[in-house]
Parts: sequence; structure tokens; C-alpha cells
Amino acid sequence: MDEPCPTPDPPSPTNQFGSLNDLAHELASLEDLASRGSWRSIVDKVSRARSLNLLTRPHDHLIYLSYNVLALSKLRRFADASEEIDTLDDFNSHYYKYETYPQLYPNRSGSMIPFSLRFIHAQLPLKLGNRQEGLDRFYLLLKFIREKIKEKESNNLLDSVRIWKRRENFVLNCLIGHHLGDKEFSLCLDLIKDLINRDYLDPVLVSKLGYIQMQIGDIEGAKGSFNHVETMLNERKNDQYSFLSEVQFRNLVNRNKALVYLVGKDYVSAVREYEECIERDHTDVAALNNKALCLMYLRDLSDSIKVLEKALERIPTIALDETLVINLCRFEVLLSNEGREFD
Repeated sequence: MDEPCPTPDPPSPTNQFGSLNDLAHELASLEDLASRGSWRSIVDKVSRARSLNLLTRPHDHLIYLSYNVLALSKLRRFADASEEIDTLDDFNSHYYKYETYPQLYPNRSGSMIPFSLRFIHAQLPLKLGNRQEGLDRFYLLLKFIREKIKEKESNNLLDSVRIWKRRENFVLNCLIGHHLGDKEFSLCLDLIKDLINRDYLDPVLVSKLGYIQMQIGDIEGAKGSFNHVETMLNERKNDQYSFLSEVQFRNLVNRNKALVYLVGKDYVSAVREYEECIERDHTDVAALNNKALCLMYLRDLSDSIKVLEKALERIPTIALDETLVINLCRFEVLLSNEGREFD
């Protein structure tokens, strides 16, 4: 029931460019396919662009490679995604720096490697079962981000500082999630304290502190953390480095309340909180999944299955979540066994 990691922002046009297609070859088409979850179409589009030599600039190749790696990962072809990303060899190579091509990129410097590609590079070993290598890459990525923050702060580039601090927040939240999944609570607490010491006011972070407190049996401490998140919402204190919209923030508060009810075995009240989330945002997979779980605890397997089946019908690209699908299969097996008992 841990909160999912926030997703990186999609690329967007800057003042220098009129559209996404000015940034890279047919980038708008790639972005549209990604937003619709058409991952196989992206793989085909990348293959076609490469075979027809449509990618003429170095950064075009990197952007298309990034979308290809993302699509392969979404298709659970992690080995293929890893093989594709390994073709870059060294992210710090001069081949991937703007200043290496002054005629193509006048007055530009720095790395062309998209941040999303750096993130997937860290995530892939975890998907392939190489946990330690994945964590090592995440910590190296965190070090890289913090170096960037210092660099931007020294040059007083406030907008860039905000972007890189959001990325720091994102990566730290993911690291906390990975450690939390392996019950490494002391590491999680260290990471959270480090963020708090940096004056972050991220509601997701404070919520994760509550989840850890629950795991170690500190229920009152968890309630205090969740109450703090609700106070942040009421006082409109959403950190500028957070990824939450107002709807996501409100749903986070409801899910925190539901978790307290769930731990107290008040499943009816928990369902009520999850229903409020779903009414506000029907794509809230965590709320849908946990509502179904509560209904199962209430021995209402039929309605539990309906919740998950309806989610898969209405939002297949979002609801095709591994935990949701596994729970649906389990509930159907339970219902089948329950039926046989009465035959």
C-alpha cells in the first residue's frame, strides 16, 4: 500500500521553440503515443525513424532512444531496454555534450542526456533483479543531482534550481520506496530526516514517514504525521518541489485516513475514504486497489472483483498495474473456492 513514485514531467516547449516538433523530430507524435500508452507504436516509430535516417542531430538520437527505452520498459522488456541504454556507454562522454557540436548548438553547453533516461538507467537493474546495482545507480544519480543544484545556485539560476530540486525530491522518494519495500526502516528514516533538514515540505515525504511509523508499530506517531499532511493541505502548504496537484494532494490525505482505519480494521470507514478519492479522480489506482482489498476483508468478494474489473475496463493503460491485476486474480480464485464450498 506504499505510495507510488511520482512520474517525471513530460518535455514541454520553451520560449525558444514554437512546438514540441521544434525540439526534436516529430516529438509531438511520440509524446501523444506515450500519453495514450501506445508503447508498441513508439517502438515501431523509433525503428522506422532510425531505418530511414530521419534523426539528423545528436540530441534527436538521444530523445528517440529515451522514448524507446521507456516503451520497452513499459512492455516489460527490461533486458532489451537495458541493452539499448548500454549502447550509450558513458553518460559523461563528450559525444553527449552540446559544446562538442558548436555549429549545431551555438551558445549551448552541458549534457544532452535527458533526465528521464538517467532515471530509467538507475531503475532497470532493480527490474532485472540486480537490487544492489540499482540502488548504487540511484545514489550516484542523487549525487549528480545535488552537484547540479550547487552549480545552478552558484550561478543564481533560480528556475533551474527549482527543477533540479524537484528531481532530487523525486529520486529520494523513489529510494525511500525501495528501502521501505525491503523493510529497511532505519535507512528510510535517515533519508527522510535528511530531506526535512533541507526544509522540504513535501506531503508525500511526510506521508511516507507515517507509513514507516506504522510499520514499526508507532500508530500515534503515524497519525501525527498524517494530521500534519492534512494541516499542510488546509494551509495550502504544498512544497514548490512537490509533484502533487490539488486533487492528488486531497486524495493523499484521504488515503492516509483510510490507512489508519484499515490498520484499525474499520474497513467500512476505509472504503468511504477510498470512494471519496475515486469520485474525485477515477484514475487513482491506489484507492481503487485498496477499496477492493477492504471489500475483500468485509467478505464482499463479488463487489471487490467488480471494482477491479471496472477499473481495467475504464482506464486500461493506467489500471494495468501489477498489484491490481494480481489482486484481481486472487479474489477470483477465492470467490471460485467459496462457491465450491457451497456446492
